[in-house]
Amino acid sequence: MAPDSLHMKNPLLPLLASFALGFSLATAQPPPTGPLPPPLPSVELPPDLARVLRDYEKAWTAKDAAALAKLFVADGFALPNGLPAVRGTAALEKFYTTSGGSPLALRALAFGTSGDLGYILGGYADGPGQPDIGKFTLVLKRGSDGRWLILSDMDNPNPRRAPAAVPGASPKPTQKPA
Repeated sequence: MAPDSLHMKNPLLPLLASFALGFSLATAQPPPTGPLPPPLPSVELPPDLARVLRDYEKAWTAKDAAALAKLFVADGFALPNGLPAVRGTAALEKFYTTSGGSPLALRALAFGTSGDLGYILGGYADGPGQPDIGKFTLVLKRGSDGRWLILSDMDNPNPRRAPAAVPGASPKPTQKPA
């Protein structure tokens, strides 16, 4: 499919792409100082959208690059934080060969669908019940078989905070005394 044909067949796609770009720019800020705000509550997904997250978790944990790539449309994108975009089934499978193999828990913060397009905004953690270590945006497209597939997967980690100072402890020197 030519790049422009996707735009012409799906007029909502530019809106979703703009939303995803705005979301990523809004989160591209210096690490916050002070206490973190409380996590946003999860929302329950309809079963057909929840399946996308559960299948992703299963394939990631199993380090199954082929299964991860099959969750995407044929010309789908992975937009990993700090790395170039990856496009297409073969490139996605190659990309995911170096990912996964560890527990992953995905949760939804918001979602929506319109016709054959949809999105899920969420957080990811090292396991169920663990605090989020990052955020993601999935843009979805319904396949000809009715199943939702990933058109775009964009993620970014939450900032890591330095450990809190222990009261009464002296700071460690940064240089050896002369």
